[in-house]
Order: sequence, then structure tokens, then C-alpha cells
Amino acid sequence: MTFEQLSIFVAVAEREHLTRAAAAIGLTPSAVSAAIRNLEAYYRVALFHRVGRRIELTMEGRLFLDEARATLARARAAELMLSELGGLSRGRLAVHASQTVASYWLPPLLMRFHAEYPGVELELTIGNTRSVAQAVNMGTADIGFVEGVVPEPALAVTKVADDALLVATAPDHPFADGRALSPGQLVEETGWVMREAGSGTRSTFEETLRRLGEDPARLRTVLTLPSNEAVLSAVAAGPCAAVVSGIAAAGRLHNGELVAANFALPARQFSLLRHKERRPSRAASMLEKMSRDVASVAKR
Repeated sequence: MTFEQLSIFVAVAEREHLTRAAAAIGLTPSAVSAAIRNLEAYYRVALFHRVGRRIELTMEGRLFLDEARATLARARAAELMLSELGGLSRGRLAVHASQTVASYWLPPLLMRFHAEYPGVELELTIGNTRSVAQAVNMGTADIGFVEGVVPEPALAVTKVADDALLVATAPDHPFADGRALSPGQLVEETGWVMREAGSGTRSTFEETLRRLGEDPARLRTVLTLPSNEAVLSAVAAGPCAAVVSGIAAAGRLHNGELVAANFALPARQFSLLRHKERRPSRAASMLEKMSRDVASVAKR
């Protein structure tokens, strides 16, 4: 058994999808599939059910997942300790981030970190708020960045930026006429393109509706899509609305491809996550400090 096989198994198990796992860890789907088959064949245990075109963890796979995560976390801790003994001239930093943060806010910060510490290898894994919090909690991520609420007492949450949310539609949608909209109209008068369950954008919108007395289960969801760009493209092409990040939609709003409807949504925060009981590596501490510096400059 190799650490690469363990990493592949965890990536597939967390997503229950070969192609998404392959994209997340930078391998081809065939390589990922072969690694899983080899692991199962060598130990004579089925880790996944193949159900049509889907895969699901078997009971044995679920039992093995916790041990695989713990083993990878211990190996990463040992590696970080050795790298710190030689300063930050070498090392590795595992960063997990939800899509909006990873696509729009985080890249300049990572470039700045790389410029200062070029010997530290940055591993960025993109998921949603739920999967990022889970990775930090389990120790497979050294540090996480999310845009959603994280009700996890084991994690320290530090605000690093603000992000506006808005209801976006195509220019010919009825909501694009500038009239003020009520929560009831959002529920009753349009279909919606939504992000997947676990997305920070979706959870913030649903919580806002609940506070305003509307049941988000009443929303007429036409499509559920796994990325900001997919949501934005679908809304621009069709008669539906979507709640999107202002930073993600800025380009399409500027060129007139999308319009912001007249419904106020609360701003949400981008947050840094780390585990309260794990001593952060020097690399993680420096990235956290850079994040705080960026937040401080933004406030000024």
C-alpha cells in the first residue's frame, strides 16, 4: 500500500465520483480507477459498489476511510515537522477551499506566498464549505478557506474578507425590471438554478429565506449545478434566477449578460479555518498571517 493509493482512495471516497476525484488530485480518471482496482485486488476486499455509472462506499470502504484519513494526516504531520527543521526553504502545505474563494479571492494570496516561500509546495483542493470543513477537521487539510457558515466547534474560524450575494437573472427575465421583490415572489414567481447541497452560497440563501419567513423547500429548483461558472452560464441562457457571489458575477454584470435583481441579501464572509487542537506548521502560520494582513488592508 502506498500513500498515493491512500490519497486516491480518500479523494474518491469523499466525492463518490472517479472523474471529480481525478480532477481534484491532478490524475487521469483511468489512473485513479486503476489504483482503486489494484488496492481492492491486492487485499481482496471491495471498497466501492459500482451501481450503474455511480460508485458508493461499501461497509468495508466506510470503515477503512477513517483509518486512511488518519494515516495521511500522520504522514503529513511528520513531513511538516521535518520541513520545519530546515526552515521554510522546503515543505508542503495542503490548502482546501470552497469554489468562490478558490476561484476569485485566494489565487493572489497563494501567488504572494509562493513568491516569498518558493520551496514550499502548495496543494490546493477545491470543494464546497462542507467538504473543506471536514478536511480541516480530519487533518487532511492544513488550512481551509470557505464562504459559508461552519458550525464545527473543533475549528477556529477567522474572517478574511466580505462578499456580497445577489439574485442574478438574464436581462429579459421579469425580475430584471428593477422593481423591489418580496421573499414570496422569489419562491412563487421563478425557477432557480442552485449550487449543490453543502455550498456556502446555497446555505446562506436558504438561511436568509428562513429568517424572512419562507421555506426554501418551496423554491422551484430547475437545475442543481456544481460550480459558479455553470450556474452563471445557465442563468444567462435561460428563464431562471440564481443567487451568486458578487465577485463571481462581476464580469457578466459589467458586460450586460446578467442583471442583479432588486432584492437585498446579506453580505457573507470569507473565512479561514484551522483546527483548534492541532499545532499549525510554520507554513500554515505564515499563510494565515498573510490572510490576516490582506483582511486588515481591506478594512482600511
